[in-house]
Amino acid sequence: MKTENNLQNIISLSENIVFFGGAGVSTESGIPDFRSVDGLYNQKYKYPPETIISHSFFMRNPEEFYDFYKNKMIYLSAKPNMAHIKLRELEKQGKLKAVITQNIDGLHQMAGSKNVLELHGSVHRNYCMKCSKFYDVDAVMKNQGVPKCICGGTIKPDVVLYEEALDNGIFDKAIEYITKADVLIIGGTSLGVYPAAGLINYYKGNKLVLINKSTTSMDYKANLVIHDSIGEVFGALEI
Repeated sequence: MKTENNLQNIISLSENIVFFGGAGVSTESGIPDFRSVDGLYNQKYKYPPETIISHSFFMRNPEEFYDFYKNKMIYLSAKPNMAHIKLRELEKQGKLKAVITQNIDGLHQMAGSKNVLELHGSVHRNYCMKCSKFYDVDAVMKNQGVPKCICGGTIKPDVVLYEEALDNGIFDKAIEYITKADVLIIGGTSLGVYPAAGLINYYKGNKLVLINKSTTSMDYKANLVIHDSIGEVFGALEI
């Protein structure tokens, strides 16, 4: 495919690549996104999903929050796909400097990537709201109902809920990597969720690549646009 050849050339000639990915990177590993036709926002629940995964709902109704969270947001059987794997290989070669992700599934780390900036946190980290004790995802899943700390406090996932701010330290690091990149590859995101989507504005180079199955509002800014499966696009690359 001509577009993949162009991407191959861009990667081959680059030494400072940053990848910024969204839900589409994980859907090919069997994790549903939020906004597609089959996404969580288009399924029927007692409350809208965006309400359930808000900070205020978590504080008011932790039982209903955890019922949804455990069933619809944690996919421990999911495995990395070709996008995750090829990104790991690019990092090993020293070409890829950072993976910036909106996903909370930890698949980039499972694939072997080391420098992963998780804008929205991770299901694999949880902490007690009372004493700050750390708990892994298994502790949350084994706990019936609302997981409780040994101190009696409620355990909260280290994920950014609606009404919560992003971690400024992680966001600033993402800006720094993107500003210095000679290539920015954005994949599997419609670029509709802010402030994360605004990161594209910090890229100053002329090798902006957008890979997404559908068009985005930022396609016009890109030097290369590929409307295809990100797993298949990366799978075709020789790295």
